[in-house]
Amino acid sequence: MPRPASLDCVRCGARYPIEHFDRDCPACRNAGTPANLTVGYDGIVGAGIDREHLPRKPAGLWRWGDFLPDLEPVTLGEGATSLLHTPKLGLGEVWVKDESRNPTWSFKDRLATGAISWASRIGATTIASSSSGNAGAAAAAYAASAGIPCIVFTFQGASGVMVTQMRAYGAMLVVVAEKSDRWKLQTAGVRELGWYPTSPFFGPVVGSNPFGIEGYKTIAYEIAEDFAWDVPDWCVLPVCYGDALYGMWKGFEELRRLGWIKRTPRFVAAEVAGSLEAALSAGAAMPADQPRNEPTLATSIGASQGTVQSLDVLRRSNGAAVAIGNDDLIRWAHKLARDEGIWGEPSSVAPFAAIERLRAAGTIKAGERVVALLTASGLKDAGPIEETLPAPPLIEPNLPALLRSLHNVYGYKP
Repeated sequence: MPRPASLDCVRCGARYPIEHFDRDCPACRNAGTPANLTVGYDGIVGAGIDREHLPRKPAGLWRWGDFLPDLEPVTLGEGATSLLHTPKLGLGEVWVKDESRNPTWSFKDRLATGAISWASRIGATTIASSSSGNAGAAAAAYAASAGIPCIVFTFQGASGVMVTQMRAYGAMLVVVAEKSDRWKLQTAGVRELGWYPTSPFFGPVVGSNPFGIEGYKTIAYEIAEDFAWDVPDWCVLPVCYGDALYGMWKGFEELRRLGWIKRTPRFVAAEVAGSLEAALSAGAAMPADQPRNEPTLATSIGASQGTVQSLDVLRRSNGAAVAIGNDDLIRWAHKLARDEGIWGEPSSVAPFAAIERLRAAGTIKAGERVVALLTASGLKDAGPIEETLPAPPLIEPNLPALLRSLHNVYGYKP
C-alpha cells in the first residue's frame, strides 16, 4: 500500500498536510473557486505491480490495496460489483456497473470504507455525516464495524427507509427542518469537538472526505479489468458533488500513467439542477447555484450547485453534463426494472436519460461503449415508483375473477 504524503488541491495543485482532510484549498476559496483536496502519494501509485498478476485476495475493494492508502481497512466486503450488459434498453452498447450490490446497497460504501479506515487509523472518537440517506447509512454501518460512535444529521422529508437504515446501524440520528442547518451543527462538532467528517459540511460544497474519495478509484479499476483493459468510451454517473466522478477519473488516470490502459474514458454528469451544464456552456470557472422550479425525485443528487472537482473532470475528459427531470427519472426507473430486471433508486437512473439524450444528439456515437453507474438500490427510495404503479387487485379465489383482474389491471392476455 502506498503512503499518503499530502493532500493536494484538485484545481491548483497546492499541497497541504494530510491532517487537512476537514478543509478545502484556502487559496482557491479566496479566489472564488473553492476546491476539494485529494490524496497525494510519493511516486506513482501502483508502480512495480504487474496487472496480469494482481492479487486475488482479499476479494472486493481492498484487493486494490496497492493503489490505496497504507492502513488497516475497516471493511464489510464492499466492491467487486457486477458489470451487466443491457441490450434491451435500446441505447446501444451500454453496460451497468451495479453498485446496489454493496453491503448497504449503495456506492457510498466505497467512500465509507476509505474515510472510516483513515478515521480508525488516526484514532477518531466520533464520526459525523450530513446526509439525505445513502452516505449516512454507509457511514453508520462502517462506524459500527470500527466501533466508533456516529452522528448523522438529516432533514425532514428524507427517505424513511434510509432513515431507518441509519438508525438500525446504531447511528445517533438528528433531524432538522432546514437542510442548511445540518452543516451548522456538523461544523460546530468538527471545529469545536474534533468530530471526524465523512461528508460535506460547509458551503459552497467542494466534495467529501479525500480519503473516502480514494475508495471510488476502485470502480475504475474494476471496470478496466472487466473489459480486459480496453476501457469504455464513456462513463455516465448521477452527480451531486462529484465525489465518485472525481474518484473514478483519478483511478483511470492512474492506470493510464502505469500504461495499463491507453486512454481515459470521457465522463458525463447526469444532474438535476443543471449547474454543471450551464458552467460548461458559459466557460465558467465555478458552477453557479441553479435553484429548481420543482422538487426533484432524485434526492440523492438534489443539490442546486455543482463543484469544481466535477467541472474539472468534465473538462479534462472532454465530457458533458445533462440536466434530468422527474418524468425521465420515472420512465427510466420503470424501463430498467421491467426490461433488464434492475431496480435503481430514482437518482441512479439519471444516467440512462442522459445517455438517451446524448445518443440522439450524436454526442455519444453509434458503436461507442458506455458504462452507466447505478449508484443505489430502488429499495432505498421506493416511494416515487410505488406511486406510479397500479394497486394490486383484491380478488375472489376463482379462475374467471383472476383472469378478469389480470386483464383489467395489467392488460394480461393468456
